[in-house]
Amino acid sequence: MADFILTTGDQASFTPTFGAATVVPVLGILAGTGKGTINKKQICVDGDEKKVIVSGCAYMTPVYSIPGVGTLTIDSLGGNQKAKKTKSGGKPVLLKGSTFKAKFQVMVPAMQPPKGPTPPIPDSTPQYSGNGTFMTTNMRVKAT
Repeated sequence: MADFILTTGDQASFTPTFGAATVVPVLGILAGTGKGTINKKQICVDGDEKKVIVSGCAYMTPVYSIPGVGTLTIDSLGGNQKAKKTKSGGKPVLLKGSTFKAKFQVMVPAMQPPKGPTPPIPDSTPQYSGNGTFMTTNMRVKAT
């Protein structure tokens, strides 16, 4: 089924729930490298999603309530987010689709509050998995 093609400036919206972690997400911005344009914005193609990196996002877990910080990235696209037929510069164009898999990489671990004289205990989980969706301004051109 046809869906809207993603272009430069479209956004990756990450859900706050990443397993046991709750992340305060910030929108990621896509930068297209395709050969064509829609509304004077470059088309996004396969691989452009790997350049969406959102650093400085705070997170907590039920156990580690002192916030930590990490980086959000797109881990893999959903099956309906890469065109099967439409290409630009030899690469499949990216589509709005449903959801992508996302990764939250811990940079500064969240901490468990100290009990008495003991120091806070850091979160030992290096990364968490979650999801996200794309938001596009292109409401005109679709592809399959």
